[in-house]
Amino acid sequence: MSIWYSIAKRLTGLSLAALGLCGSLSAGAASTEITAVFKPDPANPMQNRFVNTTPNSQFCHHFVVLCKPRNMFSLIVQGVPYEQTTGGPVEANHTNPRLGAYLKVPSEWRQISVVSDTPGSKPEIVEVRIAGIGGRHDLYANATDLTGGIGDSALWSIGRWSNAPSPCIGSGFITGTDYFVNFMWLVPENAGACFTQAKFAIPKFLYRYIEFAYELRTPNPLGMSTGTYRGSIPYTMGPSGDFDFGDLVLPKDNLLMLNFTLEVQHELKVEVPPGGNRVELVPPGGWQAWVNKGRKPERLFRDQTFNISASSRFKMRLECDYNHGNNCALGGASGVERVQLNVSVSLPSGLSDASGAPVERRPLLRDGSGTELFQPSFYVERKPGTLHFEVDPRDVEWMLDPWQSKKYSGNVTVIWDSEV
Repeated sequence: MSIWYSIAKRLTGLSLAALGLCGSLSAGAASTEITAVFKPDPANPMQNRFVNTTPNSQFCHHFVVLCKPRNMFSLIVQGVPYEQTTGGPVEANHTNPRLGAYLKVPSEWRQISVVSDTPGSKPEIVEVRIAGIGGRHDLYANATDLTGGIGDSALWSIGRWSNAPSPCIGSGFITGTDYFVNFMWLVPENAGACFTQAKFAIPKFLYRYIEFAYELRTPNPLGMSTGTYRGSIPYTMGPSGDFDFGDLVLPKDNLLMLNFTLEVQHELKVEVPPGGNRVELVPPGGWQAWVNKGRKPERLFRDQTFNISASSRFKMRLECDYNHGNNCALGGASGVERVQLNVSVSLPSGLSDASGAPVERRPLLRDGSGTELFQPSFYVERKPGTLHFEVDPRDVEWMLDPWQSKKYSGNVTVIWDSEV
């Protein structure tokens, strides 16, 4: 008695593409792209999260030790290529903080809904917050001349720009000359404005370019469906905007769009050992007890092992040469006899059903009921599972009747389907 089965898989690589902006940007808008990828890592199966693949700008590129533990990244606003802001003179000891170096950013977490282009997929949520603000400020004068020979450390109430006024925190990052400074101030969650007072008059003050740091929270890729997800978040720039540089320094772009691209490269792979596609159902201990002692078997079964690697959700079902209700059947040699074949599956630890229950001898049916969703709690790599094939004891007795066929066979296709 034999049965053939094959493994059919519909594997669609999950790509979660960036919260991208649909359509063209309006005039006066800057855009910045953020990309991340999830790919199962056999060396770290519990690390089931996106990896930010966006190239860092100079701050986090040079200050990896500071940025990496905070899961923080930095970017330069891609807008007007030269002098992203306008500016003007700053009075010495000005009392209005908005007329000096004034910086306020959206440091609170904001949510973006990302929508897949695959029908039936549910939207996912990405969260982002601005965690630092900086760039290059230009004086269009020599700080040593402005301070009567002291230098830039005396020009502002905070001293050098490696420091920061509260509630911001100095990052220690500073480069430049007496004419300009590259800097970054870290911004705590839900912080207000940060500003410093000029101690000497400055003929012209502006930001040549704007650099910001950000933190990102991404969805759990193991629970996401195959497809490309798009979304974007707009930030206003200018007085009273999300990015507020005071009343003196005005950005030439009044809108900043953050566009995200998240790519998921899921794996669903099933490996059957050589010869495993031919299954012979036998009694416990083989046929010798019946051949030698005339003892009729009560069961005909076979457990076929396989190895599975999975980082995505999937479902399972059967296709059959011979149908028996919602199950498959084996057919006798005459082409008339049919006996029901019960097929079930056991999956390794780390794979569960929709309720989180382990999968042990779960019946596989033609309509897929009961196996509509299996999901990983971590990346499962080449772990053993089992397909259980068995003929009901009542059918076994009927098959052994002298008047029935001596051989039953049939083809069964077991389908692992990643399109959930």
